[in-house]
Amino acid sequence: MTSSGWDSAGFRDRIQTALDSFLDEQAERLAPLGDDAARLLAEARVSVSGGKRFRAAFCYWGHRAVVPEPVDEDALVRACASLELLHASALVHDDLMDASDTRRGRPATHRQFERDHRGAGWRGDPEQYGGAAAILLGDLLLSWADELLRRCGLPLGQVAPALDVFDRCRSEVIAGQFLDVSVQARGGADVETAMTVLRYKSAKYSIERPLHIGAALAGATPATMAQLSAFGLPLGEAFQLRDDLLGVFGDPGATGKPAGDDLIEGKRTVLVALALDAAAPEDAALLDRSLGTTLSVPEVQRLREVIDGSGAHAQVEAVIGELATHAVAALDRADLDDHARGVLRELASSATQRVV
Repeated sequence: MTSSGWDSAGFRDRIQTALDSFLDEQAERLAPLGDDAARLLAEARVSVSGGKRFRAAFCYWGHRAVVPEPVDEDALVRACASLELLHASALVHDDLMDASDTRRGRPATHRQFERDHRGAGWRGDPEQYGGAAAILLGDLLLSWADELLRRCGLPLGQVAPALDVFDRCRSEVIAGQFLDVSVQARGGADVETAMTVLRYKSAKYSIERPLHIGAALAGATPATMAQLSAFGLPLGEAFQLRDDLLGVFGDPGATGKPAGDDLIEGKRTVLVALALDAAAPEDAALLDRSLGTTLSVPEVQRLREVIDGSGAHAQVEAVIGELATHAVAALDRADLDDHARGVLRELASSATQRVV
């Protein structure tokens, strides 16, 4: 229980149950395709298991901020669960594009299918097979996200406005992902460009759009949507900046990723852009040429020292605090249900102060 009395663990269990039930239905539909479809479904189940469920939670409380007592609680939970399918799709594709080996302490989807190929001694390139499987699973999860929202159980007239927001959300995250890929390919990004990537690839779809989808299901007015944006967008930016810090300074035992994973993957984040701007020339050159290369633990530690010494680490921490304060101030001004406001305040704290 949180201090507001919300059973967050119970909510996560309900989201998992909704996802499991939906995948059971899909497994029955795909059963005629045999063992290969079963393997795809098994990986889909792994991809939607566990996690913090922030997107589902912000969707749920975005709804209750407008309608304190949902008419159909189970249907609302299923609608919220659709955002976890969207998130799983993005992670499967993101891991492939970043050539990540792990996700939450286990092999990333493309690596798992690559292992399956090698273990079976099949023909062709195991890496290509793994990549193809990850693309297809990510696409399938994206399709299922739309399906689960559309068939959540609420009247279609009530769901239609939320589907409009969902359409925009998917376009934003995919375009933001392509911007990120292009930035990495060019090998450089200033702080403004890195912030644009952050906003569209992650910040909006992590918090602002889930709030909007929940509120749209409640029939929220444009004015209420704007109030939720004033809270959700800066909070989403703070959320992703925290993620960027964890990608460099996080404990692998907690994050399930190797030490300095973002450095190894060559991510041109706001943190990295700030460090490149402020570090001594020789340190900036070291950081720049090290991004996207295989790094030992001592090499990761040296790059962490460069980022710390540049002041970028402390600057990002300060920006996270400022954005979170701005978001909560906007929440306090908004014309929303007081109980929902209290839970959203707790979610804001959890999203920006986490260690995983």
